[in-house]
Amino acid sequence: PQLYKQMALMADLDRVFEVAPVFRSENSLTHRHMTEFVGLDMEMTFFEHYHEVLDMLDRTFCAVFDGLNQSHQEELAAVRAQHPFRDLRYRYPCLRLRYDEAMALLRDKGPAKLAEKLDSETDERARARIRERLDARGPESLAEHADTEDMGTEDEKLLGEIVAELHGQDYYIIDKFPAAVRPFYTMPDPTDPRWSNSYDIFIRGEEVTSGAQRVHDPQMLLDCAKEKGVDLSPIYSYVDSFKYGAMPHAGGGIGLERVVMLFLGLPNIRKSSMFPRDPKRLNP
Repeated sequence: PQLYKQMALMADLDRVFEVAPVFRSENSLTHRHMTEFVGLDMEMTFFEHYHEVLDMLDRTFCAVFDGLNQSHQEELAAVRAQHPFRDLRYRYPCLRLRYDEAMALLRDKGPAKLAEKLDSETDERARARIRERLDARGPESLAEHADTEDMGTEDEKLLGEIVAELHGQDYYIIDKFPAAVRPFYTMPDPTDPRWSNSYDIFIRGEEVTSGAQRVHDPQMLLDCAKEKGVDLSPIYSYVDSFKYGAMPHAGGGIGLERVVMLFLGLPNIRKSSMFPRDPKRLNP
């Protein structure tokens, strides 16, 4: 759907959004993945900087949070009675970190947080995993996490704890992800090719939105795809849509059930869906 929304922008639709079911064929048996969920996606042109789009996403999230807190206290109390949770701490504009700043926080504060977890953890497998991440000479060493290295789920959660402790915020944005870990259609940073004009939005240390400025120059798009080994022949109409003049644009995708889970502090995404679907559940 993202590619079609981008093509719609090239037909003079300045802002396009979509609310639709998303089906993902992936064997992800985790607390935060489902094979069917509701996607809230948007693409939007901008005039000067892709942060115009990031600001729109930020304002939208805060408007949703404000609306829930102001108009749905009865429903929130009903959830809290079964699953007690701490109110989400957020502000507008929200806390923003560059990716390299976030990695520096992980390296600086992360080992001490892991050491605390090691002292309190009783499960031996979990303790062994923590030791791996604390081993300064090991491949999983948190202290040696490079600025341009991808951030895994464990890193995301640990960073969320650090941000909450240092800044008192549960909702924040990480900007300028490494170009190497983003798709071919992501716009590189114009001043440093190691980075890209891309971002993720986090709630309680878990990603709820991934987005970026998209490459809108057809030749650059072809070059980026070739560099990453992507064959564009099946979607060449997508490339063609940018050949007659294209506005710079950006967007992002949001998973509704994951936002609900994290806003309410639920332990599992399946509690945010009436009929959750995963690799082992199709009925009811």
